[in-house]
Amino acid sequence: MMDSLYTAATGMSAMQQNVDVIANNLANVNTTGFKANRLAFEDLLYQQIGDRQAARQGAQAGMGVATQGTSIAFTQGDLKEDASPTSMAIQGQGFFQVAMPDGSVAYTRDGSFKQDANGQLVTSTGYQLEPPIGIPMEADPGSLTIARDGLVTVTINGDLSICGQIELANFANPGGLAALGSNTFAATVNSGDPVISNPSLGNAGTVEQGQLEGSNVQVMTEMVDMINAQRAFESVSKVISTSDEMLSIANQMRR
Repeated sequence: MMDSLYTAATGMSAMQQNVDVIANNLANVNTTGFKANRLAFEDLLYQQIGDRQAARQGAQAGMGVATQGTSIAFTQGDLKEDASPTSMAIQGQGFFQVAMPDGSVAYTRDGSFKQDANGQLVTSTGYQLEPPIGIPMEADPGSLTIARDGLVTVTINGDLSICGQIELANFANPGGLAALGSNTFAATVNSGDPVISNPSLGNAGTVEQGQLEGSNVQVMTEMVDMINAQRAFESVSKVISTSDEMLSIANQMRR
C-alpha cells in the first residue's frame, strides 16, 4: 500500500481540525472577553528510503503532519460601553479571578459581573469574584464606584464605604493557559503560577468601570485562514486521488 495515502490522510485530518478551530473563533466573534485560538502543526516521523549507507545524505520520506496543540492569542480586544455599573474591563494585562464550583480558582477577561442575591459580585455564569466583594443592599442607588486601581466603594446614607479591592492575576506565559469554557481559563505548567497584584501596579492593567472587552477575533484574518486551510485540504485530497489512480494502473498491468 502506498504510504502517500496515509500521509495525505494526516494532512486532511489536520486541515479539518484547523477549520474547526477557525469556526470556533468566528462563532465567538461577539463573545465578551473571548480570545482567538491558533492551531499549531508538527511533522511526523521520517522513514529511510533505500540503503541508508548508499545514500550520501540519507534519503527520507515524511509520514505526514499532526496537530501540536492550540495556543491562545491574548491581544487586547476593543472596549465598549455598558450601562451596568458592575461591568468592568481590563485595559492592559491581567485576569479577573473567579471561584469555581470545585473550589479551584479560574481566570477570565470577561468583566460582565452582576450582583447575586447576597450582593456578591459574580460572573454571568454565577462564579464569584475572588477575593469576594459584596455590595451592601442599603447602598445609595447609583453610588457604586470602581476605581482604575480596583478599589470598590459605595455611599451609604451619604458616607463613603469601601466594599473591597479587586486583584488581577498575571502569568509569565498567558498563552499556556487552558480554556475551560464560560470565558474562563485554568493555570497550567506552561502558563506558570499566577502573580497577584492590584490593578495599575507592576505589569497589571487598569480596571475600567462601565466597559466590557470585546472579542479579539479578526474576521478577515479568520476568513483568509479558512481559505488557506480549504486549499491545503484540496491539495492533499488530490494526492489521495493520484495515489489511487497509480494503484489502479498497477493492478491493470499484464505481463
